Amino acid sequence: MINKIYQKYVLIFSLLVLTSSCTKLDLAPTDTISPDKAFRNINDINLGLLGAYALVDYTPISLVSTVSDEATFPTENTVGNSDAFRWLYTAGSGSVTSLYASYYTAIDRVNRTLAGLDALTLAGADLATGSRYRGELLALRAYFHFELLRNYASAYQTGALGVPYMKISTISYPARDNFEVVVANAKADLGLAKDLIPTSFTDRTRITKTAVSAIRARLALYEKNWTEAIAYANEVIAAYPLATKAQFPGIWTDANESEVIWKAKRVGTTDSRVGDFYYRQTGGIVLYAPAFKLVNAFDKVNDIRYAAYIKFDATRTGTKSQYLVNKYIGGTTTAPGLADIKLFRTGEMYLIKSEAEAESTGDAAGDLNMLRAARINAYVNQTFSDKASLIAAIIEERYKELAFEGHRFYDLKRRNLPVVRLAADAVNASGAVTLPVTQAQYALPLPALEISVNKNTVQNPGY
Repeated sequence: MINKIYQKYVLIFSLLVLTSSCTKLDLAPTDTISPDKAFRNINDINLGLLGAYALVDYTPISLVSTVSDEATFPTENTVGNSDAFRWLYTAGSGSVTSLYASYYTAIDRVNRTLAGLDALTLAGADLATGSRYRGELLALRAYFHFELLRNYASAYQTGALGVPYMKISTISYPARDNFEVVVANAKADLGLAKDLIPTSFTDRTRITKTAVSAIRARLALYEKNWTEAIAYANEVIAAYPLATKAQFPGIWTDANESEVIWKAKRVGTTDSRVGDFYYRQTGGIVLYAPAFKLVNAFDKVNDIRYAAYIKFDATRTGTKSQYLVNKYIGGTTTAPGLADIKLFRTGEMYLIKSEAEAESTGDAAGDLNMLRAARINAYVNQTFSDKASLIAAIIEERYKELAFEGHRFYDLKRRNLPVVRLAADAVNASGAVTLPVTQAQYALPLPALEISVNKNTVQNPGY
């Protein structure tokens, strides 16, 4: 919906999309509109900004569910391709590479809109609005690069291959920036953004000052900057308390916004439905079901997350999966599967903080217990004998709390842990039970088209 409005003003292609079948990248583009014509006033800047927001979608969620141990490929799914689930993906597999083009398109939209904003002379109320728009644009640029880094970095450590950090819209052959360079650039953009976005701006469908802190907290976790992770998580926790037990189920039916910091709003019949990835309404086919490993991890009686996330339907018999993902059921019967995408929540902030405290200093067990007490009826605080057991408990809690939100695969990679499925979850995976850290597919490949066209880039090892 937003996308259609935006396309009236600017037709944009990213580095990857621009290539298509043409290899003469030195040619001046003929399918774009100059910023001085596309962005004539502050309203046009907002349209450009909305065009970038429009590309925030559920692809990272579906990708993680496919390649991690949080979902299974049920027998009834006879219409889907299981190659990604079986870890057979290559540089030519769109199931794992499509995000690359999509998010660089978004970054290109951001950079073009920033250029348009730079060319405007603003005064009065437009000056303040333009300042906020600039903050949102810079934050979006950091967010999209960070998501690309989570997906396509060869590893999450200094010296590892990252992704190109694009600050201007240009046709070029960028080399891959190292992990730490991408992190530093994202932190710089986020720092500027936080100063530009006013505290009074509280629209949760866009990036607020608190949302910037949430992005910084998550970024610090990947950087292993424990001090910053704690500090930024604390900022968010102070602004957005955990949902109560009564409020929590309503988050997932969009009945309320409790503890939701930033979300991608989904409305009408034109927006993509995240629920459709798991359950196809036409024909009633479960495409991906909750893994038995995940189902077994919950206290099904006392943990309020279980019913909010997972549905058991005893009427589905034979080859049909009796477990379904309930998290994206949506709020209406007229548009099942249409649910807002919760990009950042307070629950994640507690887990970021507790992990950072466990790795440095602070009451990690206390923060973990606080989150559990908010989610589990009659919960009794747990103590931990050593750091290893505490870290293991935090990672397990992330598995449950953040299920189907696009984190599990990256969490295992952060901790250098293999993906290990139960045999029952791999019955349709040709024996794909364990993905070791040494296998090429432990890092996702860059698209084959990017490798073939961009003479200065390199593929992740093993492909």
